[in-house]
Amino acid sequence: MYKDEGYTVKDSEELAYFLENLWSKGFKLTDEEVRFIYFGQKYTNTSVSHAKLALQFTLSLQMTFDRSFYISLLEIFAKNKIANKNQAISLLKENGLMA
Repeated sequence: MYKDEGYTVKDSEELAYFLENLWSKGFKLTDEEVRFIYFGQKYTNTSVSHAKLALQFTLSLQMTFDRSFYISLLEIFAKNKIANKNQAISLLKENGLMA
């Protein structure tokens, strides 16, 4: 959980707020894609922070929501115990996924 504007947000709500924020910035994911995002997080047994990072990098690197890329990132981030965006960037560069 984390604090947001004075109140505590549960993990289940944190991802929803993140998706809502993406929507407000113009990333219009379909209902099916949103369901897959939640499914992928549960399927890989990863944290909300990993789901947020994986989604963010999937959209920025693929320019669209690519399901298999998203799942791969979730698995890579969990396996390497990625804790923040900078670690994720370093890992992606090491694996040739980012320049």
